[in-house]
Amino acid sequence: MADAPDKPVYLLTGSDRPKIETALARLRTHFVAEAIDVTSALDTSGESAVALCNAGSLFGDARLVVIEDVDGRRDSDQRRKGGWKAADVEAVSAYLANPAPATVLALVGEDVKKTTALWKACAKAGRILEYAVAKKGLHGWVTEQFRQRGVQADPEASVALVQIVGDDPRALASEVDKLATWAAGEPVGEREVLALAAPSGDEPLYGLTDALCTHDAPSLIGMSEAIFEKGDRSRRDVAARMAGAMTGHVARLSTLKRFAGRGVGSKEAAAELGMHPFRAQKLSEQAEGFSAEELRDAVVRLAELDGALKGQSRLAADLEVQRALVDLIRRPQAARTA
Repeated sequence: MADAPDKPVYLLTGSDRPKIETALARLRTHFVAEAIDVTSALDTSGESAVALCNAGSLFGDARLVVIEDVDGRRDSDQRRKGGWKAADVEAVSAYLANPAPATVLALVGEDVKKTTALWKACAKAGRILEYAVAKKGLHGWVTEQFRQRGVQADPEASVALVQIVGDDPRALASEVDKLATWAAGEPVGEREVLALAAPSGDEPLYGLTDALCTHDAPSLIGMSEAIFEKGDRSRRDVAARMAGAMTGHVARLSTLKRFAGRGVGSKEAAAELGMHPFRAQKLSEQAEGFSAEELRDAVVRLAELDGALKGQSRLAADLEVQRALVDLIRRPQAARTA
């Protein structure tokens, strides 16, 4: 948005928060700082936003009003809460039929749908700026973020960063900034990411699932306890997440094991499964450490854990998870020594 804004309203939406922030920064350059109001739809109604637009400015004719979170904000459980309701959108839509001539209204959301009344009103009166990062292209997007900061990152580093931080582009960009500053122009690999990157929100579980393949019970139990202790969730909620992560991991190992049994390599399997090639290769290597029978036994044991967590056991949820972890390691070991 290098040119001066010529529309009364701009709707900026999409998952690529860094690009949205860049667009907002460019928009702000056309206004004096004192003539810019920034607020959130979480505490500013549609009527209040209209009042801000009509208030005028004491510092010249041009005025910019930025309203964030128009479609709400994600909480710790990744559920979107707050945001404008129908009455708020109606108030803004009515304003856009006769907007203040010297005011630009910038509305910011993460996932405003094209079918919503807000999108339609903004498209009719102004301009839509949509910036989205495709989930399948997220690893490449991370690599590009490193490149833009003058740092060469291995594909494995980008995959690891997404695994640790999650799929929030804003959180990923923040971690890329930190890693790029630390690297000072030197290449960044998977080892550096694993050592330095900070998880976003919940403790990541990829380390736990990968540790299943080491057959190191003390380390695995210690790692699980660290996950239970970290964060604000109850141990029961964390236990459910851990059980789900382990079940998904074992299912992926079983799938890669079947592909290998048919003579299908990890690259071909990755293409068929829609999985990143590096991740598929890593899972294939892990699957080699288990027989097909061991993986079937693991599926059965995790099904037992699921039942226990859903009320079939009187034991604490965290204890049930740790018992399952020990069993998942012990059974393959026992089979090998028998």
